[in-house]
Amino acid sequence: MRVFVTLLISTWLVLPGAAFAQTALAQAGPMVTEVRVDGNQRIESETIFSYLEVKPGDQFDRALMDKSLKDLFDTGLFADVTLVQEGSTVIVRVVENPIINRIAFEGNDKLSDDNLSGEIQLRPRVVYTRTKVQTDVKRILEIYRAGGRFAATVEPKVISLPENRVDLVFEIDEGEVTAVDRINFVGNKVFDDSDLRGVVETEETAWWKFLTSSDTYDPDRLNFDKELLRRYYLANGYADFRVVSAVAELVPNRQGFFITYTVEEGERYKFGTVDIVSELRDLDPEAVREAVQMEPDDWYNADLVEATVDNLTDEVGNLGYAFVDVRPQVRRERDERKIDITFEVSEGPRVFVERINISGNTRTLDKVIRREIQLIEGDAFNTAQLRRSQQRLQNLGFFETVEVNNVPGDAPDKTVVEVEVEEKSTGELSLGAGFSSSEGPIGDFGIHEKNLLGKGQDLGLTFTISGRTQEIDLSFTEPYFLDRNMSAGVDLFRVSKDFEDEAGFDQRSTGFNLRTGYTIAYPLNQQLKYGFSRDEVRNVDSTASRFVREQEGITYASVVSQDLLYDRRNSRFDPTEGYFAKLGHDFAGLGGDVHYLRNRVEGGKYFTLDEDLTLTLSAEAGYIHGLDDTVRINDRFFLGGDDLRGFAIAGVGPRDLNTGDSLGGDWFYAGTTELSFPIGLPSELGIFGKAFTDFGSVGGSQETGPLIDTSAALRASVGIGLGWSSPFGPVRVDYGFPVLKQEFDKTEALRISFGTSF
Repeated sequence: MRVFVTLLISTWLVLPGAAFAQTALAQAGPMVTEVRVDGNQRIESETIFSYLEVKPGDQFDRALMDKSLKDLFDTGLFADVTLVQEGSTVIVRVVENPIINRIAFEGNDKLSDDNLSGEIQLRPRVVYTRTKVQTDVKRILEIYRAGGRFAATVEPKVISLPENRVDLVFEIDEGEVTAVDRINFVGNKVFDDSDLRGVVETEETAWWKFLTSSDTYDPDRLNFDKELLRRYYLANGYADFRVVSAVAELVPNRQGFFITYTVEEGERYKFGTVDIVSELRDLDPEAVREAVQMEPDDWYNADLVEATVDNLTDEVGNLGYAFVDVRPQVRRERDERKIDITFEVSEGPRVFVERINISGNTRTLDKVIRREIQLIEGDAFNTAQLRRSQQRLQNLGFFETVEVNNVPGDAPDKTVVEVEVEEKSTGELSLGAGFSSSEGPIGDFGIHEKNLLGKGQDLGLTFTISGRTQEIDLSFTEPYFLDRNMSAGVDLFRVSKDFEDEAGFDQRSTGFNLRTGYTIAYPLNQQLKYGFSRDEVRNVDSTASRFVREQEGITYASVVSQDLLYDRRNSRFDPTEGYFAKLGHDFAGLGGDVHYLRNRVEGGKYFTLDEDLTLTLSAEAGYIHGLDDTVRINDRFFLGGDDLRGFAIAGVGPRDLNTGDSLGGDWFYAGTTELSFPIGLPSELGIFGKAFTDFGSVGGSQETGPLIDTSAALRASVGIGLGWSSPFGPVRVDYGFPVLKQEFDKTEALRISFGTSF
């Protein structure tokens, strides 16, 4: 009985295992005796075999067949792959992807073939795949959309060639620039839509905006506009402001966008208490109090907070503290709608400059860049000097972009200064044309290289001709003479000027200048100059004043000059804030025929009264003293024209009443008050209005007589004008009306000047 039970159990255990083995064998199939490849032309069979999971001698397995199929497709070498079983043979049938013979672009005008070729993945002699083509189509569309062309379409075309080759053609319809038709704001109550449209960089399209791209839709610019809105509200006291959303909707015809900003303005805050707390030894907070730009109960302004942090950092650094960290601590009193600020001045981490890395310069020598950096290896790191270094590099005019940053060094107390520049063309060939009331038609031709041989040297040759002036100048400047922070240069010139209408003579000067300049202590600069010239008073009219006729002839002038300039303007070309003062002296007498001492002083102050209102106050004065003889007429002061609008050139000052000739004076003074303001036109046009008053006088003539008027009475004028920062150069139109004048003065109401260079 026991034997029977054991046999029964054994049978029950064995039979299922045998059945399972038979089932598995049936699924695996017969043994593979051969693997054959059909259809391959360029690709070796061995290469295809290497991707197969099925080998001769293996049992046939459907799962391995499927994996082999996927692996072959993943190579991108084949347009089609099939694996079939015929008895004990596995046949791999492939259709190879063609090879690209040539890639062409059709319909592209705004982007060149070279630009597009550099952006796509496919290349000639590369295997063609549909996936890569679609990827390249998307990339081309992205490029056009980045340029504001959201209506662009790209259609790839394949042209079959013998030997399984193809030409790939991207047919492009660039479409029109997708402009911004409308910009709307939702949730704004304090500032209306027109105010906020002036804040964001994106603009609504208009017919006159053909010279700008700010009216095209750009997603990156949209994000920047959100930040501009935030800064604008924070600068006006709205500390709780936020942009809820910024949505751009493409109109159905794909020719334009509607942009909608949804904002929450919040409440407006004022400054509460403003304190300075110092953790630095021996630093009295009151010693740097002037660096604080805000007062209690002023409207809160985040820009002033940032400016105060920078000013405090600079001021404390100037007092000899190398490691400074200024942090504003803000406490918001929502009930009182005030923000208390405490500027904590503490010692920052003791960090030293490990090294300075310069990149991006292919033409400019490293030393030209390095000498503008206010830090050297081993110095205590100072963020103020880092910012000043970047500004100095930008002021060179050699680079399109300048980035100066610091990154951690090899040790915790080390930092590396990274200077990255993008060079731009510094050579200029210019042809100029223009007109002014003082010079008449103007033409000029110039060749100028600001970065000669990458050494930072300046070389220029200029020819100018106008209705009253002919001039040729050749100049060379070495900004760091003998590798010192001192510029040196030479000028060669020949100038002819027509003073027939004003004083009845022409003047011609030929000579040279030797000059040097250096910084005494930022921002105080000094320039020294020696000049020698041959000056000729010629073509004196027979009816000219006898005092002019007496000075006809040639003289030689040997002049030593010096100028001191203290300049805190935010721009030398178009200042809106800051001030400057300049003092100059000329001494003639180290050789030559003329002997005099001439002094001149000038200064100006600029105020930004509002975002678009700029007030300018400026004044200048001069005095010349003959050392042993009469000061010649070509060395005297004349006033009128651009420096005293409403009066003609040399229209003010001593005059021979018999002939009407201006004789010039030994001294002068002049001043201007001018307000620049918008006139209601779109700001992108660059047209602004001006209201001004000019005043001044000239006196001290050495000629006397019954018909010589030497009145030194004050003259003054008022007027209005227009300015246009046009793409073709600055245009200025001024209408001045004298309110204080003498009977013999010569007036000129309208003054026009414009010009351009090509």
